Amino acid sequence: MAQLLGPLELTGDRWVLGDPMRKDGLCVVLTTEGLEHRRHGEAAPQLTVQWSRFVELNVRAAYRKWQAAPGLPSRPGADMGRDGCSLRGIVRHPYDLWSVRYTHHKRRYTGGHIIMLKALFGQLTQAKALDRLGDSEWLGAVVAQLSAYSSWNAIKGNQLVEATIQSLGT
Repeated sequence: MAQLLGPLELTGDRWVLGDPMRKDGLCVVLTTEGLEHRRHGEAAPQLTVQWSRFVELNVRAAYRKWQAAPGLPSRPGADMGRDGCSLRGIVRHPYDLWSVRYTHHKRRYTGGHIIMLKALFGQLTQAKALDRLGDSEWLGAVVAQLSAYSSWNAIKGNQLVEATIQSLGT
């Protein structure tokens, strides 16, 4: 079974966005209850958000580590700069914009993986099924099917994600 899709990686028995091992690194742990925003070396999460609070959730992922440098200016349509590696969304109760950053791994993220990951978050948002990200077994099956995709064709990528999540059940 494949254990990564861009910045999403299986670490132990949990799926994590970002590099949890880098000194002072930030990561987002996907749990059955929701998201935990964590800093390396700290026992407790900095922030926890339940899946039921999310109205929308999107992922941003710079392809290379240098593209997520804090001093790099953001460009429309490009995941670069300080927020180049982040999750953004809308939460309810009260309705508000929400975002957290994660630390880029040392490795490069492939274009196909980023396309797949963004499509996965987008389609789960549309299906109102973001809690599926907290199902480690289900997410592992999705990643196993999607991780072989290497094309930069976003239309085909979206179709593949749609077929995959339908076949595994959303």
